[in-house]
Amino acid sequence: MTTGHDVPRTEISSLGEFGLIERLTSGLPVYNESTLRAVGDDAAVLGFGEQRILLSVDLLVEGVHFDLTYTPLRHLGYKAIAVNVSDIAAMNGKATQIVVGLAVSNRFSVEALEELYAGIRLACERYKVDLVGGDTTSSTSGLVLSVTVIGQAAEADITYRSGARAGDLLCVSGDLGAAYMGLLLLEREKAEFKANPNMQPDLEGYDYVLQRQLKPEPRTDIVEALRHSGITPTSMIDISDGLASETLHLCKASSVGCRIYENKLPLDHTMISLCQDFKLVPAVAALNGGEDYELLFTIKQEDYQKILAIKDVSIIGHMTAESGQAHLITNDEQLIPITAQGWDALKMR
Repeated sequence: MTTGHDVPRTEISSLGEFGLIERLTSGLPVYNESTLRAVGDDAAVLGFGEQRILLSVDLLVEGVHFDLTYTPLRHLGYKAIAVNVSDIAAMNGKATQIVVGLAVSNRFSVEALEELYAGIRLACERYKVDLVGGDTTSSTSGLVLSVTVIGQAAEADITYRSGARAGDLLCVSGDLGAAYMGLLLLEREKAEFKANPNMQPDLEGYDYVLQRQLKPEPRTDIVEALRHSGITPTSMIDISDGLASETLHLCKASSVGCRIYENKLPLDHTMISLCQDFKLVPAVAALNGGEDYELLFTIKQEDYQKILAIKDVSIIGHMTAESGQAHLITNDEQLIPITAQGWDALKMR
């Protein structure tokens, strides 16, 4: 007889977030014709007649995704909505409704939760999203937020991770790595405060990187600009876990490779300065940092002139026929394999 002790144990952290999702959902049957795309993209796609509905959910857990030592509750509420809106943008769609689940301990007052919801309201107003429901319960381990977002898009506009082809241009919106440097700055000041509670945080001049970490903005403007320019990306994803990780997701889903050029990476000057302070290579921070919530997407070469007309978009490389082979071309023309070293919520810390 086999006992429970004979069953081999696999640690969750050994699989990582996406490995765990694949393990748990592999082979799940689809029972409804309205389920057009299930697990595997930034959002599920549901079809009801001519309508295409996008659906995604994100969890934010205290101590894993945020630290209330330096994260104001209003900023947390705003960010919880923003990162979900970003998932819909990454499908080339528009977010329309959200549902918020909240688990909270008795250390939070009603006034504290009102502050959290003030941030949620601000984000809903900014992105014209309706809060249509949710659930609230108690928690014995801090604050937990679960946000489900609903969006819509025309079938012809929906962009998956799996549509890139060899020769497509790899593009990214905005700049990279600033959110990660904002996090490192906050963690440094927290450590110094713990060592000396009488000290005052030294955050002057770092407004941009702090905003990128505490109050990210989903690039719905880029989705609109692409549509206005007549460009439908061949594949797209938002950068939540780092440029390297997201690039590899596109390569895997599309069965292609890619080459990214270090000198094409869009980097903010404050981010570069902070990298020097922390003795980090800016390109490494850009590749592995995460939480930029910029859009990473591919376009056909024939759309090259069109993309040049869109502000705040950089062409950083191209896709190749070498399936799964992603490389960085450094400034001194070395060819370095890209590996995913960015954020993984399932790694024990």
